Amino acid sequence: MALRIALGGAVTVIALAIAGRRLYRLSRLVRAGQPAPGRTEGVPKRVAAELAEVIGQRKMFKKAVPGIAHAVTFWGFLVLLFTIIEAYGDLFDPSFAVPFIGHTAVLGFFEDLFAVSILVAIVVFSVIRLVKSPANDNRESRFFGSHVVAAWITLLLIAIVVVTLLAYRGAQVNTHDFPYGGWAFASHAIGRALSHFSTSVNKDIETGMLIANIAVIMGFLVFVSYSKHLHIFVAPLNVAFSRRPRALGALATTPALDPETMDENDVFGAGQIEHLSWKQLLDLATCTECGRCQEQCPAWATGKPLSPKLVIMGLRDNLFASSPRLLAHKAKAAGPDGASGEAQGSGAEADAQVPTPLVPDVISEDVLWSCTTCGACVEACPVDIEHVDTIVDMRRYEVLMESRFPTEAGTMLRNIENQGDPWGLGQAKRLDWTAGLDFEVPVVTGQIPDDVEYLFWVGCAGALDERARKTTQSVARLLHDAGVRFAVLGPKETCTGDPPRRLGNEYLFQMQAQQNIETLKGAGVTKVIASCPHCFNTIAHEYPALGGNFEVIHHTQLLESLVGAGRISPGPSMAGTTVTYHDPCYLGRHNRVFDEPRRVLSSLPGVRSVEMHRCREKGFCCGAGGARMWLEEKIGTRVNHARTDEALGTDASVVSTACPYCMIMIDDAVRDRQREDDVRVMDVAQILEESMRPSSAAEPEPASS
Repeated sequence: MALRIALGGAVTVIALAIAGRRLYRLSRLVRAGQPAPGRTEGVPKRVAAELAEVIGQRKMFKKAVPGIAHAVTFWGFLVLLFTIIEAYGDLFDPSFAVPFIGHTAVLGFFEDLFAVSILVAIVVFSVIRLVKSPANDNRESRFFGSHVVAAWITLLLIAIVVVTLLAYRGAQVNTHDFPYGGWAFASHAIGRALSHFSTSVNKDIETGMLIANIAVIMGFLVFVSYSKHLHIFVAPLNVAFSRRPRALGALATTPALDPETMDENDVFGAGQIEHLSWKQLLDLATCTECGRCQEQCPAWATGKPLSPKLVIMGLRDNLFASSPRLLAHKAKAAGPDGASGEAQGSGAEADAQVPTPLVPDVISEDVLWSCTTCGACVEACPVDIEHVDTIVDMRRYEVLMESRFPTEAGTMLRNIENQGDPWGLGQAKRLDWTAGLDFEVPVVTGQIPDDVEYLFWVGCAGALDERARKTTQSVARLLHDAGVRFAVLGPKETCTGDPPRRLGNEYLFQMQAQQNIETLKGAGVTKVIASCPHCFNTIAHEYPALGGNFEVIHHTQLLESLVGAGRISPGPSMAGTTVTYHDPCYLGRHNRVFDEPRRVLSSLPGVRSVEMHRCREKGFCCGAGGARMWLEEKIGTRVNHARTDEALGTDASVVSTACPYCMIMIDDAVRDRQREDDVRVMDVAQILEESMRPSSAAEPEPASS
């Protein structure tokens, strides 16, 4: 008994000391980051997120088989916490029972049930990794670039924990120390296998397997602390401090750019690891390297070097490599009393370290500028890592601090600054789209009239691009026919600032935003209709940080409500048409508008809707977001070609969308594929309007390919 206690105690103390030092150092590293305001607000929502995402494993179930296996393993270890308590109790007293629970048959059954279930889950994980292993550096594997050896070690350690547990429990059955009856089916099965040995041998097996079980658990604790599986400890924290309801829509921060308060030492964005916030550093420590983000990334899928997973892993490596400097600086900032022995001991190493530029030393320019900010990585991540905010912060530093960005973006930025739109066509053309209408569109010159319910925000593309104008006209006619009173700003409307903001030019974004907010407030606008999801997202979610609070609705949302109320009656002119709908990233994934456009399409008599394989939350980007619409795509397959090929694969004669950027990108790809004669690209509003036209007035249906 004394030997058992001594061995178990020694192993535990050593392991806790090693793991504790690592976790303490990590906590200091994370706290070396910049402030992240608002991460503790809304406690009820954060508690709900913990219950759903950590305890309930909600995001894991997006992949059914690995999700079930992971959930079983996680829940299994929650149950097996009782066996760990029992193991330590058994060191002192073989009849030890968990306080307030005792030796209930139900507990024994569930301990054995989950022990066996974990072993089955390990087999499942092993098969998945063998099938999807990154052999020969296969980019198509979501485990490409991950530390696969660490994953195999983890699976092995978990298996040994369970095997030693069942072995010492089985031996206890034969030494008559096992407190549970026949409900503990696995333990009794092992006991029967060991019954051929004498009681003394079973006693030795019990002692040996008990010590081995504790040793492996403690070894696993140490290994987890030093490997990617650190997420076991930090993922619950990362979920608790993540943005709610999701890290999409608005960006996490809006820097103060007031010249009166700015200092020459101010840093905008992230150029070094210490420029990231503590939440962003926590993200780095949380990454499980599961590759779900990489698997969904449109840039990676089309041969670009950007993998959200590899971005996080690269930054994490830089964080750990920079730890002597970061910890020493943190200790200095805390004063003499705050300087730890650890920081003082690494002083020479810290002084010798030179800050590493994140771009291009950690993240290459091609990686940084390949991002479309579509949010697929954030949506897919099971531990709530906020990739887009970190990428945009690095872009901000490059643009605002270093004046480095893709050359072709310069024209777009100058056009917005000088002419108020990315194409540089000027305010005088903002009302050209109204020329084909048979009614007059009210233009706000002062205060918006009392009888006007909505300000129709047309957007740069909707006003200036020839293809997007057709959508704007359809929306206007539908609203007019439904009796919805609306007005436009015309020449007073200017770019919302979405392209420069996603590119990293925060200064230009705020300049545009403040101008628009002043215009809208000056006109007394409270309710806005937006056709462009980027305008919709910016006005609804980005402007409030700058004092602009408006009620914003996308045109598909309004059209769906008008159809439902009977104010718009879809007609049969599109009957027999097969339509596939492409979810715009900034309407769907960023703002959760999935059903309204589909309900409009489903209301059309005789129209058949088919879904692409990647749709709704998993919708594939058109390639235009993140200011990519104005950047050259020189690496790999064009994103719009990849998405359009998926649409063409449905054999639909109409590809529908609800975003002018998406329409332009997909229409270009349809033409590149020479399919414009048999496939049309149309906005949901255009399809709805065409359904209402007399058959003779409707555009002829393209011939089947």
